Amino acid sequence: MNKAVALITAWGAFDDHHPESTLEEFCRHYLASTKETAKAPPVGRFLPVSSDGVLMRAIGRIFKLHTIYTVAALEGTGINNIDEYSLLNTVAQLKEPRKTEAIYAALQELSTGTDKLNRLKKLGYLAEYDDKEDKRSKRLKVTPKGEKVLVTCRKRISQLAEVMFHDLTEDDKHLCFQLLKGVESKFAGIWQSHKGKDFEEIYGEIVLGKEV
Repeated sequence: MNKAVALITAWGAFDDHHPESTLEEFCRHYLASTKETAKAPPVGRFLPVSSDGVLMRAIGRIFKLHTIYTVAALEGTGINNIDEYSLLNTVAQLKEPRKTEAIYAALQELSTGTDKLNRLKKLGYLAEYDDKEDKRSKRLKVTPKGEKVLVTCRKRISQLAEVMFHDLTEDDKHLCFQLLKGVESKFAGIWQSHKGKDFEEIYGEIVLGKEV
């Protein structure tokens, strides 16, 4: 096949799956996909047999390792874990949201998220007030004390990310984000609609395209 035709064909296939991507992102993807790398098998027994499973295993183990190192990163900051940090940071980002908005935006369950918000309020990092538009709801805002804590935590979490991905090149980091951002965006928007459903229903909807 003519080299120009092969390149255009590859670009067309990439554009079909990633219509919002730029030419730069395609070039990064194309170079990475044609690069020859030695395949290193995952460590451990009873390994997944599908590429989906292998990828999910790697992501899950990285997340678990990140959680372990987060304990050290947040030590002495006044925040106990990554979920507390996520909630406090989400309230700051959303600018005085309702409690439920903050909890769901941080991808947490209502009961556990409420418990963590109560702890953050007790520590003086968050303040709660009545929603003027809906008297049944409460809104949250980060206090000056909470803002000070956030500055420290954001620096530590940023440094931790640098530690975890220190060995990747900038191009590889951008490629990883480019390939996975659609997964995050998709499921962040639909996970609440799956609450209470059987896994078979969820599988049918996502994988088989069945209407529910």
